[in-house]
Amino acid sequence: MGARGPKKGSASFGGRPLGAQNKVTGAVKDMILRALEEAGGVEYLKEQAKKNPKAFMSLVGRVLPYQVTGENGGAIICQLTPQDLNA
Repeated sequence: MGARGPKKGSASFGGRPLGAQNKVTGAVKDMILRALEEAGGVEYLKEQAKKNPKAFMSLVGRVLPYQVTGENGGAIICQLTPQDLNA
């Protein structure tokens, strides 16, 4: 116990352990994943990437790690063809 009581995350502090997900958050995540599966899963996401690229990229930005590196820790190289841009 510290000068002001138990440290956060310790058994005697109470509440959820540090990093534990709220039960409601977990339930909502499960519902979203179930709805995605019923909507078509990967095929549905591919369709949305073409129909709603702004919303799709927003989703991608939320699920990717904050720091991404390319091969061997280097820069990420993105190569687009003219066909990619016209799709």
